[in-house]
Amino acid sequence: MITKIAAGEVIERPASVIKELLENSIDAGARRIDIDIEQGGTELIRIVDDGHGIDPEDLALAFSNHATSKLRAADDLFRIGTMGFRGEALASIGGIARVLMQSRAEGHEVGAEIRNDGGELSEVRPWNGAQGTRIEVRHLFYNVPVRKKFLRTISTEVGHVCEAVQRIALAFPSLHIVLRHNSKLVYEVPSSAGLTDRIALFFGGDIRDQLYDVQLSQGPATLSGYIADPACERGNAKWQYLFLNGRWIRDRSLGHAVQDAYRGLLMVGRYAVSFLFIDLPPDLVDVNVHPTKCEVRFRDSQALFHLVRSGVRNRLHKANIVPQLQMPINEGREPVATAEPWKVTEVPMREYSPPPVPTYDPPLIHSETRTVNETPQQQPSRNVNEVPRPPEIRLASAPHRAIQIHNSYLVVETADGMLVIDQHALHERILFEQLQRRFRAGQLEKQRLLIPEPIDLPGPQAAMVLEAREALLDLGLEIEDFGGGTILLSAYPAVLGRASPATILEGVVDQLIHHERPPTRDQLLNHLLATMACKAAVKANDPLSQEEISALMAQRELADDSHHCPHGRPTSLLFSRKELEKQFGRI
Repeated sequence: MITKIAAGEVIERPASVIKELLENSIDAGARRIDIDIEQGGTELIRIVDDGHGIDPEDLALAFSNHATSKLRAADDLFRIGTMGFRGEALASIGGIARVLMQSRAEGHEVGAEIRNDGGELSEVRPWNGAQGTRIEVRHLFYNVPVRKKFLRTISTEVGHVCEAVQRIALAFPSLHIVLRHNSKLVYEVPSSAGLTDRIALFFGGDIRDQLYDVQLSQGPATLSGYIADPACERGNAKWQYLFLNGRWIRDRSLGHAVQDAYRGLLMVGRYAVSFLFIDLPPDLVDVNVHPTKCEVRFRDSQALFHLVRSGVRNRLHKANIVPQLQMPINEGREPVATAEPWKVTEVPMREYSPPPVPTYDPPLIHSETRTVNETPQQQPSRNVNEVPRPPEIRLASAPHRAIQIHNSYLVVETADGMLVIDQHALHERILFEQLQRRFRAGQLEKQRLLIPEPIDLPGPQAAMVLEAREALLDLGLEIEDFGGGTILLSAYPAVLGRASPATILEGVVDQLIHHERPPTRDQLLNHLLATMACKAAVKANDPLSQEEISALMAQRELADDSHHCPHGRPTSLLFSRKELEKQFGRI
C-alpha cells in the first residue's frame, strides 16, 4: 500500500514511466536508447539501452524504496549531478505494474534478470544478453484500477510520451534515440543530428529557419540555445523549453524573463518560442524539491532571471525583424485570395545618416512630445530596457515621398520594393521613445487637478495601486488613499491632454492584475509610457497632409525601433519587388 501511494506522486501516466527510465539510462552512460510502447504505453513499455548495466547482486536492491547508487554521502544531496537520485522510480513502477528487468554490467560475461509483479520480487536468474539494460513494464496500473480509469485516450497518452522523448532528445544531442508505437516507427533521431536538426524534426523546418543562437555567461552560470523570431509566436508557453544541466524544468520566473525580453515585439497574450539551456554548478541549485524533479530552487534566482532576460534581449537586438508580406502564386498564375503569414527577412545593413527633423509636429501631438533634434552622438545613453536600433530598410532616393491610403496607411517606395506603414502604430512608437527620453531626463510634465478626482476600485485592486505609488509618481501620477477602496488622483501626465483620469488609472490596474506575479517597476513604467503614446498618437482614419506625412517619415528615421509599436504590433510590412514581379507574371 505504501508503494502504491508513493507511486501516485511519481507515476502519473505512461510518459512518467518513460521519463524516469530514460533518466536512468542517461545516468548509465547510454549512447543509444530504443523505446517500444503498445496502446499508448498502458500495455507495454520496453526500454533498451547500451549503458554500463547493473551488477546481478544489485538488481533486487534497485527495486527497494529510496535505494540509489547515485549518492555516496548525505552531502551529495547538495550537489546532485545526475538525472535521477531519489531511488523512488523503480520501486514505484514495480508497485503498480509487472516489470521485467534484464541487465549485463560492463566487464561481466553473463547478465541477470529479475521480475517485479506489483511489488513481489522473483529470484535473480542468469540472462545472456548484450551489455546494457532492458526493462519491460506491462499492464500499468493493473492493480490500481482507479488510477487507470483517469488515463486519457491512447492518442493523448502517446502525445505525452512523445513530449517526454523530445525533452530528452533536445537535452542530449549526442544520443541516438528511437521510439516505436505498436511496432510503428514514431521517431528515430541519430546521434549525428544536431540540436537544430532535432528542433526541425519535432517542431518543423519553419521554426528552425527562424532561430537565433544565444550564448551568454555570467559568473558561474552559462546560457546557450536558440530563440525564435517574434514572427514564430504562439498562443501558449508550451513552446518555451528550458533545461538546467540537461534536465527539463518548469520555472515561472525564468519563463517570465523570456517573455520580458520579447516585450514590445509580441502582442498581448502571445508567447515566444525558445530552446534554452542553463549550465550551473550543482551546489547552486536544489533539484530535490519535487517528486518528478521538474521544479527546482535556485540559490540566486534573481541573477538567473537577469541572465536569461539579458541573453535573449541582446540577441534580439542584433537581429533585423522587419515583417515581409508575401503573396503566393500558384502554377497557373491565377489570382490568390489570401496571403501567407508574415515572414521575416534579413535586410542588409546600410549606413545611417539621419535627415534633418522638420519643425512641423504631426497632428494630435502636444508640445510636450515634439521630437528633439538630436544626433546619435547627442542622444542619452540607453538603459537595458530600451531596444537598440536594428538594421533599417533601405529607402529609395526620396525617403519621405509617401502616399496615404484609407486614411490609415502610408505607402513608400524602398530599394527592395514598397513599404506599407500603419500610421498609428508608427506614431505610437515615435512618441513612446520620445517619452522614454523625457522620462530619463526628468522632463515629463504633470497636469495638476484643481480638485482631486476620486476613483472607486475594488479593495484588492486599490491596494495594488497604492503599492505601486512610487513608480506612478515618477510618471506624473499622484495618488493617495481616501479609504474604503477609493483612490484620489491629484495629478497626471500633461501629454495625455483630455484623456480621462479614470481611464488612465484603469490601464494601471489592468497591468497590475493581468500578471501571474506583480510587474516590476520597469514593466509598469513601460506600460504607462506605451499607454500615453497610444493616447496621443494619430489614429486610423485620420487624414494627413503631405507635410504631415513627410514629418512622420522623418521622425521614423530617428526611431530606435521603427518596426514595432510598444505593444508588439508591426508598424510596417515590406512587399518586395520580387513578389510584385511574381504577381504580374514577370518572373
